[in-house]
Amino acid sequence: MALRWGIVSAGNISHDFAVALSTLPTTDHKLAAVAARQKERAEEFAKLHEIPNAFGSYKELAEFAHVDIIYIGALNRQHFELSLLYLDHGKHVLCEKPLCMNFEQSKRLTDHAKNKQLFIMEGIWSRFFPAYHYLQKQIKKGALGELKEIEVAFGNKISDTERLAKKGLGGGVTLDMGVYAIQASQWGFKEAPQKVIAKGELNEDGVDKHIEVELQYSGGRVSKIVVTSKEKLANKAFFKGTKGQITIREWPLPKGKHPTKYTNSEGLRFEAEAVRQSILKGGLENDIATHNDSLIIAKVQDEIRRQIGVVFPEDEQLNK
Repeated sequence: MALRWGIVSAGNISHDFAVALSTLPTTDHKLAAVAARQKERAEEFAKLHEIPNAFGSYKELAEFAHVDIIYIGALNRQHFELSLLYLDHGKHVLCEKPLCMNFEQSKRLTDHAKNKQLFIMEGIWSRFFPAYHYLQKQIKKGALGELKEIEVAFGNKISDTERLAKKGLGGGVTLDMGVYAIQASQWGFKEAPQKVIAKGELNEDGVDKHIEVELQYSGGRVSKIVVTSKEKLANKAFFKGTKGQITIREWPLPKGKHPTKYTNSEGLRFEAEAVRQSILKGGLENDIATHNDSLIIAKVQDEIRRQIGVVFPEDEQLNK
């Protein structure tokens, strides 16, 4: 059975997701509709990706019957509201990271999906790469011995990118890029950190452009993270054990119908197929990127932001 996808927003990441779907069999995945705030953009996107239905509002897509699941590639601050909209109209949801702006929103959203008996997942796409499954096999068979330390360096010179630089857009590297580093730590240690120690550098709009974080786990295990939009870093993760270490690097990927905007975005195909398999089985979440995984990540992000002084309106609303 083909999973019928609706795409929310016609931006770069939505383009890449559509390209990734083009690498999968049409018998399994079908691009059925796209919605953007301007119908012209939706129509242009639809023409490029051969999508039969284009809408000039997100509500029109919610009311469209011939879609099973919505991919949300909109701005961070829209994730909570849009996910609720589509859940309330009976649609499953795959939402780009971060799932929401903070833990409280994320908890409300996952609880709502469960109440609606609908699938929802945060787009932690790297977890579905073959490299991550290879890593997990090596850890389980004891090739590294006891895993003691993880180091993640993730950075690109993109501090002027509007979605990262503006508080009004839900910017900052903790929410936008930090999820990848935090989830890598969780993938290795399989538990929530006991302590978070963070420092960071903010831009003139009050959002973070550079963070350095230490996550402390039980048994003296530790993860050291650097995430920045100021410069390009190694963009690798090191997993160090008592017997050896593994470095996660790139994995060969098939090419889609069009070039992607971001490097390796064809890899979004792996999470799309994992979502399909979960839904076919009647699951409300995926066991590789669970609701609890997203909630732990959100808690860590909240604590990082608290320590470095990044506050969004969504945080203040929760205290009223």
